[in-house]
Amino acid sequence: MTTLIAAPAVAPSEGTTRASWGPQLLAGLRALLVLTAVLGIAYPLAITGFAQLAFHDRADGSLVHRDGQVVGSRLLGQGFTGPQWFHPRPSAAGKDGYDGTASGASNLGPENPTLLQQVQQRRTAAAAADGVPAASVPPDALTASGSGLDPDISPAYAREQVGRVAEARGLDPAVVRRLVEQHVQGRQLGFLGEPHVNVLDLDLALAALPRQ
Repeated sequence: MTTLIAAPAVAPSEGTTRASWGPQLLAGLRALLVLTAVLGIAYPLAITGFAQLAFHDRADGSLVHRDGQVVGSRLLGQGFTGPQWFHPRPSAAGKDGYDGTASGASNLGPENPTLLQQVQQRRTAAAAADGVPAASVPPDALTASGSGLDPDISPAYAREQVGRVAEARGLDPAVVRRLVEQHVQGRQLGFLGEPHVNVLDLDLALAALPRQ
């Protein structure tokens, strides 16, 4: 009977090990360089160039210019105050609201006493300022948005403010109401979101109206 004896395993030499991982390392480096060039340089440049050519206004942040100066962005709300302006919804972004460096919600729960107090105070203030019953004040006049920088309000909130704005500017309420209706934007694609009014666009159009 013949007995087979297995030969002892021979450990690869240092030269053999280097020869095996060397090509893999080079292949990995080549892949890294190619992907960096394509995805980190070429692709961003191509997309940026296409956006500038096809959607120049939106690619730059939907900035609004007046008299050669940037007065805001259609994508970011501003804290308009005073009876002569349409007001945006409340903001919890930063200490005074509408702080672009501190975008965020209040993070207060629906039963938080602080939130309930804020809602009641806003309801009372809006009803008094606009001369309407407290029960008719729209929800977006009472609560801050998730970002604190919402540029839009509901058509209902814009219509509520017509009387105050018209009186402060000495305008016919019908003229101001017509301006609001001209700035009501429908749902995106006909079914996404809700109808809304961009406050910056509306206030700029309001400022352009001749005083009566």
